[in-house]
Amino acid sequence: MSAAGDGWQRVHPASPFVRGWVALAAMFFFFGRDAFERLLQGGPVFDERFAGRAPWLVLGGGTVLLLTVIGFVLSWYFTRYQVADGYVRVNTGVLFKQQRQARLDRVQAIDVVQPLLARIFGLAELRFEVADAGASAVHLAYLRADEARQLRATILAGASGATVGTGAPGAAGAAAAAAPGQPAAAAVEAPERVVLTVPPRRLAGSLVLSEQSVFIVLGAVASVLLSAVTENRSFYFYLIPAGLGLAAAYWNSFNKGYNFTAAISPDGIRLRYGLLDTQAQTLPPGRVQALRISQPPLWRIFGWYRMQVNVAGYGTTGGNGEGSSRTTLLPVGTLAEVFIMLSLVLPDPGTPDPVRVFTAGLKGLAPSGGPAARDDDGGFVTTPARARPLAPLGWRRNGFAATDTALLIRSGRWWRQLVLVPHQRTQSIALQQGPLARRFRVADLVLHTTAGPVTPRLVQAGLDEGRALLDAQAARARSARKLQTSEHWLDTAAPLKHEPVEHELLDHELLDHEPKEGPQHG
Repeated sequence: MSAAGDGWQRVHPASPFVRGWVALAAMFFFFGRDAFERLLQGGPVFDERFAGRAPWLVLGGGTVLLLTVIGFVLSWYFTRYQVADGYVRVNTGVLFKQQRQARLDRVQAIDVVQPLLARIFGLAELRFEVADAGASAVHLAYLRADEARQLRATILAGASGATVGTGAPGAAGAAAAAAPGQPAAAAVEAPERVVLTVPPRRLAGSLVLSEQSVFIVLGAVASVLLSAVTENRSFYFYLIPAGLGLAAAYWNSFNKGYNFTAAISPDGIRLRYGLLDTQAQTLPPGRVQALRISQPPLWRIFGWYRMQVNVAGYGTTGGNGEGSSRTTLLPVGTLAEVFIMLSLVLPDPGTPDPVRVFTAGLKGLAPSGGPAARDDDGGFVTTPARARPLAPLGWRRNGFAATDTALLIRSGRWWRQLVLVPHQRTQSIALQQGPLARRFRVADLVLHTTAGPVTPRLVQAGLDEGRALLDAQAARARSARKLQTSEHWLDTAAPLKHEPVEHELLDHELLDHEPKEGPQHG
């Protein structure tokens, strides 16, 4: 097959070397370490024992290096990609060939990833995630950075169902209008507008006040007490691996979350972050399956929150914290920024008073007046008082509320959490009850969505309320799915506008009640 006549293209020639530089470095280290040390010491390059075999060693090392380079070249030559007929296809393999393809209308997210070495050479990797938790994700490594962004725009244009465009600002392009069997036409990258950025000082402050820090401090206090009681100083040594692990976790989180920026465009939500390795994600509208807003106890001092999402294709995997960073919608943000991101993920909150409802989900507590005072708590239905022995601290927090577009589940008295599941993303529902729950006539309701960090679970709901919610949520999910008749989001929704976000959630009432941050944390 040709690389031009039928629309097949090759990746950048430097791609295999950028991917395999570790193998080359290990090879040079293995063959050249001893010779380099002797050269620095002023001795002969080869040890006297191997002087007679020096030509053979050089020949062997050169042969291995040559075969590695040939393997890299062949890998590049047989790696090709094509965007046509509503699919993106990638062919790889020299002896054992493989073709991976993804339907454009099933693309869940597109990432542009630039490891440090790729950034030096101006290259980028393109990842297309589809709806099976990464098992059939299509990766293109590497393209020139501008080509990667151009191809992302083309694929998003086809995935959105955009009509033929002429390159006008905001047009998605002509990707969807290519003739059968022909490559998709290049699309103009949609403009964007930045809605928020996370200052590095705030990110660093959030790490210091994170859950890991609490456990380390508690462990340090326990070690000091044990050492004082037993007069055994060896307990201090247990702090060394804990401190090293904490420093590594801090660095990984700071490296992944540095310069976090969120922007909005017709393609969806664009997220950029990273210090050494940078990544640019694009989450198309409506692809978020579930969302969690959490607040550790120490973050309440500054009113900070974290937002994480389940997105089909991302799953829960990812080395070196990659999976966690890809499913983070906001690493640390204020209440106003949380509402900004909510307005992007859930443009229609499904309630005439979203500020009151969502604020109750984040901060609310059931009033003492019983069900008659439920409206004072944003309409949340909480654990009945009879089950108070099962959750003496959380029974007034654990509860649910349903809007026209999403189900809200809140939990946690100290570690506050609010989980949102759009009705159309509810795949199945289960009502669970153990022996103690039967004794107090309560039950847990579990909503099944795609794999990810968010597990929607309503704990200790009243048995009657849980059964009613089971039937009602199943009906809401069926109705919502019937309204979604196409995987092309531009077929069923108007394109997002580029004027400043003027959302009901961001009114003066919210901003007037926003807690101020300490200056030392940005």
